[in-house]
Amino acid sequence: MYLLECDRCSYLINNNPQVVATAQSYAQDTFGISIISYGELLYMTEKSERREMNLQVAQAFLTEIDIYLINKEIAEIYSQLKNRIFREFAQKKQTPQCPHSGSRF
Repeated sequence: MYLLECDRCSYLINNNPQVVATAQSYAQDTFGISIISYGELLYMTEKSERREMNLQVAQAFLTEIDIYLINKEIAEIYSQLKNRIFREFAQKKQTPQCPHSGSRF
């Protein structure tokens, strides 16, 4: 089992050839994400200019992967609250990124 960070999820969602090839080489194994990465992916869709489209893409990706939950509802609330906080206090021209990765959705 491999636990993916949100930057790797973003690369897979965006069909990064190197990351997709690596994932395919481990296709016999299980992939999962933490509830925090789940929340971060949802947060990135909340911040997106194409929110509905990106939400559908993220949800399609998430149906194919195990999510290690504390509580799914908490992650959804987390993404919405984080979006509100950034809208209120962050600079207006920032692009959402996964923490510590610099990767954009």
